[in-house]
Amino acid sequence: MPGGKSMIPKKIHYCWFGRSEKPKLVRKCIASWKKYCPDYEIVEWNEDNYDISSAPLFVKQALEEKKYAFVTDYIRYQTVYEHGGFYFDTDVELLKDPDFVRSEKAFFGAQFDHLIASGLGFGAEKGTPILRDLMKTYEEIPFILPDGKTDTQACPKRDTPVFISHGYRNDGQEQIIEGGVHIYPEEFFCPKGFYDTKVRKTENTVAIHWFHSSWASKRFRWRTRLGKVFGIERVDRVWKKIKRKR
Repeated sequence: MPGGKSMIPKKIHYCWFGRSEKPKLVRKCIASWKKYCPDYEIVEWNEDNYDISSAPLFVKQALEEKKYAFVTDYIRYQTVYEHGGFYFDTDVELLKDPDFVRSEKAFFGAQFDHLIASGLGFGAEKGTPILRDLMKTYEEIPFILPDGKTDTQACPKRDTPVFISHGYRNDGQEQIIEGGVHIYPEEFFCPKGFYDTKVRKTENTVAIHWFHSSWASKRFRWRTRLGKVFGIERVDRVWKKIKRKR
């Protein structure tokens, strides 16, 4: 409204590159968005409506390598920066209406280790400056490294230093940093640990990130699955013993 307070638009962005069929978990999560946000516009970004020719080298190379999760690490910031709205990874299930955060300039959630994880879900008004700063970190690097390997650093580790430069304290506390960006602790958007099968919901929990980890290697996936059963430290000890015997 003219002269009224700006708000995050009722729009949910998500990415689905690769043209593959959506698995059951993804369909379930998208259904939850429709359930709790029935009047929101939901926009899927893919090869058909995203201009890959104008994307940074990091994005182009990640797409060529079919590392689709890393493609989205940049595009999520770009689409929200250009259009405003919310972004959710496709393995994020909403448990309630997130409308209460629409009055924020921008919001993000911290995960179990207090790193900021954009895949949990975030939202911002169009043109929010911190999104541009996050985009720059990807615009300055390639995805394929000089030795031919790919840069598969998880986005929470890559992105959190940007938030720290804006005043974020990595202490697990709810806080508002420079530019009016509201950071919510893990109970809001990440009540489940990465290697943990237990979901620690509270009255504040808005969503669950199920950590589908589509970006991960087969070895990483097996490590994760076994870690959930036997404990990740035990799995790593056994793996080290096997490597020494080879």
